[in-house]
Amino acid sequence: MLKAYDEQLRTDAETSGAVSVTRHGPLRLATFGGGRGFISYQDLDGADAAGVEELVAAAVAHFDADAAVEEVEWKTRGHDHAPGLHETLLRHGFEPEDPESIMVGEARLLAIDVPLPEGVGLRTITSEEDIRAASAMQDGVFGSPVLEARVETLLRGLAAGESEMWVAEAAGEIVSAGRIDMAPDTDFAGIWGGATLEKWRGRGIYRALTAARARTAIARGKRYIHSDSTEFSRPILERSGLAKVGTTTPYVRRSPR
Repeated sequence: MLKAYDEQLRTDAETSGAVSVTRHGPLRLATFGGGRGFISYQDLDGADAAGVEELVAAAVAHFDADAAVEEVEWKTRGHDHAPGLHETLLRHGFEPEDPESIMVGEARLLAIDVPLPEGVGLRTITSEEDIRAASAMQDGVFGSPVLEARVETLLRGLAAGESEMWVAEAAGEIVSAGRIDMAPDTDFAGIWGGATLEKWRGRGIYRALTAARARTAIARGKRYIHSDSTEFSRPILERSGLAKVGTTTPYVRRSPR
């Protein structure tokens, strides 16, 4: 599964939806709406520490030349051969965020019947009003700032049929939400943004939301589900049969301008 993940997802599929993508050696330097830069790669072509230094410096120079880019993420994976990458990123102003588990498994393992608490229902959402309400709930759970660009990117993905957003509601309130993205030309779909209000956790709602998204993936011809999971969602996905195949840590550099 890790081999399939590296070969199928660490490609142009990872930068789908970008405004532009520039190649520098093995790096994909992607610019997304809202002033967000993103750096990824399948591997670093066997670069030594000096080579890693050159790659990081070139990526920084590329994004610094674009005044619209305010934040850049370098996505690392724990199983990569990348001599000195951590220290080099720190020297260039990147800061590591919390590591997450790379979870991969068969979609069919997640597509199970999960009973919901009384009064809770699931549905897909498409309207801008609903998307904004769900995004605000997720931002509150994760402690993230509300970003207009993130909402606009989600709306574009939904309109293009690349994503689907699911929510759980109780008495008209969104209590849990998450989306699924179809990785083009791969066997994978990704589940993202799973968030549940604290008072509703531990009652099967996230599992039911995940099952609904897995059924969507199967209907769209996808075999695997992948997710970068926090310690809240990792145990739930493991109990459903997904495996932790590695770790990923985002390093973020905010513009000094």
